[in-house]
Amino acid sequence: MTTISPAATARSAQAERTRAAIVTAAHDLFVARGYRASSLRDVAAAAAISHPGLLRHFATKDALLAAVVESFERDNEFALLEQLAADEPGTLGYSLVAQRNEEVPGYLALFAALTGEASSPRHPAHEIVRDRYARLRELSTDAVEEAVAQDTVSSDRDPAGEAVRIAAAWDGLQLLEQYLPERVDVVSALETYEEGLALPVGWRDADDAPPAEHPAPVPPMPSFAAEIASPTVGYRVGRERRAQILEGAIALFAREGYGDTSLRDIAERVGVSKSTLLHYYGTKEELLSAVLSERDHLIESRGSYVRATRAADELRAMPGGAAENAATAPGLIEVYAVLSCEARPADHPAHAYFEERFRGVLDHFAALFRAAQEDGDLPSHRDPEFEAVWLTAMWDGLQYQWLYDRSSVDVAAQLTAHLDDVLPRG
Repeated sequence: MTTISPAATARSAQAERTRAAIVTAAHDLFVARGYRASSLRDVAAAAAISHPGLLRHFATKDALLAAVVESFERDNEFALLEQLAADEPGTLGYSLVAQRNEEVPGYLALFAALTGEASSPRHPAHEIVRDRYARLRELSTDAVEEAVAQDTVSSDRDPAGEAVRIAAAWDGLQLLEQYLPERVDVVSALETYEEGLALPVGWRDADDAPPAEHPAPVPPMPSFAAEIASPTVGYRVGRERRAQILEGAIALFAREGYGDTSLRDIAERVGVSKSTLLHYYGTKEELLSAVLSERDHLIESRGSYVRATRAADELRAMPGGAAENAATAPGLIEVYAVLSCEARPADHPAHAYFEERFRGVLDHFAALFRAAQEDGDLPSHRDPEFEAVWLTAMWDGLQYQWLYDRSSVDVAAQLTAHLDDVLPRG
């Protein structure tokens, strides 16, 4: 019989404590700086151990990231299962789990950043987050099916579809709350949506007036590219070179993130010297602004867009634009997903841009929903501000899911299903 000496037991306990300290230090740094901007030496210093000492526990930064994510997700999935088991049969506990997440220091900040950052297949956490989505969809589908069986969710609702949309909105809400905490509350939004699932799809009060024959003016679509639009004048060779640099920067920012991409990386990809690149863009921040402007310009210049004559039709047409973007410009979705999540810290050079962009999108969607309600197309029990927040969050969240599993997630179809519920026809 083999016996374990007290000394060996003590060493094992010390190793576990050291490992836990490393994971805690890594979590704090990944939240504060982001995964890419934090080195193993930074983590070792924060954990008060040597770099070689850290490597005895985690040979790579990828392995350390996996441990940080696993520690959160293991607890979170257990909490979700526990919540579903503890509640009355058929009760959806999304908002309660979200409340728990908000009470875990750093959880929202880490996952708000990681959701977009890991959307690139080259990111070490890509598989981890993709598997997380699959597990959440499975758990959520089971929960909605049980709720339908218990008559707490309307029987005409599709459990699998609702599972995808709730998970998407949940992720989007977590990011929106980082930028606009005064306007977005994850827990209350989930509570509101859960309550609405008890109503049949497309429900409206019998006392609601029928849709108006003469609709209110449709609010114009805002432009986010105008303020930082890139120059369009100058010699042809210069314009072409500038366009090549932008194309290279968009591709690298989508793949590696802004913080982990250098001007030298972009210059090498484009086939120019760093000094040549600096001739066109004097700083990395200037290039970032040009990338964001170019992305918005390309999205906004979609030739197939025709402004509708009713606000409800303007909203209903949005899934078509989402489908077109996915088919023709997936790189623009990728760079948006990565940068919007990476720019969460207030000191990031793109933070102010995304804060204003999110505010502008919410304002526009809210104006459309208010006009739709004035026209009698949006049922009276629905709040235009809430619908604007939920649609924005769900749309972004669906794009994240699509980046992880393009064969299983149809952004346009999910948006259409949601809008058919919110804006019933006839």
